[in-house]
Amino acid sequence: MTTEIKGWHVLTGFILAFGLVVAVNLTLAYQAVRTFPGLEVKNSYVASQTFDADRAEQLALEWDVSATLVGNELRLIILKDGRAISPKIDEATFGRATHVGQDQTPDFAFDGKALHATVAGGEGNWNLRIKARSDGGSHFQQRIIVETKP
Repeated sequence: MTTEIKGWHVLTGFILAFGLVVAVNLTLAYQAVRTFPGLEVKNSYVASQTFDADRAEQLALEWDVSATLVGNELRLIILKDGRAISPKIDEATFGRATHVGQDQTPDFAFDGKALHATVAGGEGNWNLRIKARSDGGSHFQQRIIVETKP
């Protein structure tokens, strides 16, 4: 016995196939918009006017910056000529790389070797975005990928 494919079979197949594609696209678009952290700067043209000077000023500091997360302890190490320093931290945001839902503002304390803060961390990809100032008043701004250790 053979089954004949009728017009409504083809229509149903097209509707299901394209419906699935549209549903997946809408879901992905919703997730992208929902987790978008927002603008980095209000006016990119204005920010670009001082970019080269700001970058040169920051590179002249010659800071070596790294961050690690062990459990719930965030450790920020800033080295100048191999010695740990504690610049003034103007802003610090610890959070996920992909969304701002778990962003935290760590309160750092310097122990002579590193800056420490207690955060609600965990496994995964974390970033630390800092804005700091040297003793001479030079500005430093960087996004640091936090190394997670068990």
